Amino acid sequence: MATIPCFQVDAFSDRAFAGNPAAVCLLDKGRPAKWMQSVAAEMNLSETAFVVPLKAGFGLRWFTPTVEVELCGHATLAAAHVLWSEGVVAKKLELKFRSKSGALTASYRGGRVELDFPSRPPKKVRVPAALQRSLGVKPKNVVSAADDLLVEVSSESVVRKIKPDFATMSKIKARGVIVTAKADRKHDFVSRFFCPAVGVDEDPVTGSAHCALAPYWGERLGRDRMWGYQASPRGGEVEVETVGGRVLLRGDAVTVSRGQLLC
Repeated sequence: MATIPCFQVDAFSDRAFAGNPAAVCLLDKGRPAKWMQSVAAEMNLSETAFVVPLKAGFGLRWFTPTVEVELCGHATLAAAHVLWSEGVVAKKLELKFRSKSGALTASYRGGRVELDFPSRPPKKVRVPAALQRSLGVKPKNVVSAADDLLVEVSSESVVRKIKPDFATMSKIKARGVIVTAKADRKHDFVSRFFCPAVGVDEDPVTGSAHCALAPYWGERLGRDRMWGYQASPRGGEVEVETVGGRVLLRGDAVTVSRGQLLC
């Protein structure tokens, strides 16, 4: 019986049981989307990454328990971590991924993973009537960022205490809602990410959301390089740097389990 190596990795954390857990499956060939969706539902994590070798680099797809997504930062970081830590690719070599969001790269620098992702700059948007009801707080500013809504609120305390109405939020036409504010102390900004429309009420640490947070806060703070903290119950740090139309995301990762799929 053919087996498929499968790992669970806590991304954007330097210790186990923090950051954002992702499953990573190392395939020897492509598999049908229906099969990958079934595996992701079985894993029941915010995202499962499927990695398949290509002539040049790797193919990479991401699935929540209910849908395929076009971009996922923490599961990409987890996939890169597995490829290097398991000796599939030497750490001195840059990883090249082909995805639904185009070409992505990952490098191992100073003991941390650096991802090169497309920027998701903010744009003006008509604010959905259900947004404020779903959040229970008054937004300071609302913009769109690709398929998400980015909501700035008045303070870090508001971000940390917010308790969304997920049933109402799930009806908003967006992948998810990023709630953010300027940080009080250690970090430059804080955020949380809610995405009930794709089967995940709150994502613990979201790389793709930081592709929007980086240009948003970069413009307001006048900085290209910043530290963000995603204030979910698990919590995690993401260093961001805007370079032209790209965002560099930097973070740690820890493997917490290693096994095999028997199907």
